[in-house]
Parts: sequence; C-alpha cells; structure tokens
Amino acid sequence: MDGLHDGQQDDGPTPIELLLTALSGCTGTTVLSILRKRREPVEGLEVRADGVRAETHPKVYTHIEVVYRVYGVVKPESVERAIQLSEEKYCGVSVMLRETAMMTHRFEIVAPPR
Repeated sequence: MDGLHDGQQDDGPTPIELLLTALSGCTGTTVLSILRKRREPVEGLEVRADGVRAETHPKVYTHIEVVYRVYGVVKPESVERAIQLSEEKYCGVSVMLRETAMMTHRFEIVAPPR
C-alpha cells in the first residue's frame, strides 16, 4: 500500500483504491457462490471495478462501475440475479459504497470454445 507523497505515488495502491479491490473480491466471491448454489456450470469469474472520485476533499467515489466476466455456459438471468443479490444484500462492501456512490454493473458471459 502506498499514498501520495509530494504529489507522486511511489509503489502500491492507495487506501482508497483498495476499496475497489475489496469491492471486487466481496462481490466476486458472492456472485460465484450464488451461481454454484444455482448449479450453473460456471468455470471462472473475473471482476473489475473502476471508479470516479469527487474533485474536492474528501474525494470519495461518486460513481463506480463493476464489470463481471463469467466463464462457462451459464444463463444470463442467473448471472443478473446473482449480481443483484450480491450488490443489494450479501456483499457488505457494495451495500456500504452504494451510500455514497452511484453504482452500475455490466457482465459478459464467455462460453468455452467448441
């Protein structure tokens, strides 16, 4: 972890950037768990979160987009429902960040080659 020193960042992510990492991990593990409980043949999941911060201090995130890449032959409606449950109920990081930031998501399903 690192911070800004004299306007420059040295080596690692800043604490506020780690919030997006926490969000990705929290929602990702929750979505994966829900899909497995629904017996969807999910083979993998990648989650990326990008955020826009306020111009003035404390420079909180004002908008966050979460992108899910789901691997396997899974039903889109199952993915959408799993994301909804994660964002609204099971991922505490998501629920907390929604109090200060507008959150959006999108997903893509990557089927294995035939």
